[in-house]
Amino acid sequence: MTEPMRIRLDRTVCDGFGFCAKHAPKYFSLDDWGYASLIGDGVVAEEDHDAVMRALLDCPVHAIMEIGERRRAVDTRPSSTPPEDPAADLKTEANEAEWGFTR
Repeated sequence: MTEPMRIRLDRTVCDGFGFCAKHAPKYFSLDDWGYASLIGDGVVAEEDHDAVMRALLDCPVHAIMEIGERRRAVDTRPSSTPPEDPAADLKTEANEAEWGFTR
């Protein structure tokens, strides 16, 4: 079983476009000035995932975020190969024709 989607709304970023309430009215409401408020605790039911994701992606100011977003695992083990020479790609007077710049 997968962990349910959780969202958070940063009301300080919200500019009142209202796309969130349009796409996911079960999770977002608009106050008297048109700014969004989160309904509930931010846990999204599986059947509402697409609507909430649409609201998240359509927010022009990115006021909605997914908590605990699934990220690709990154290998943090040190590499067994020696690092490349960082100076190998430097642009110098000796190779200026190769890089296509002149003074």
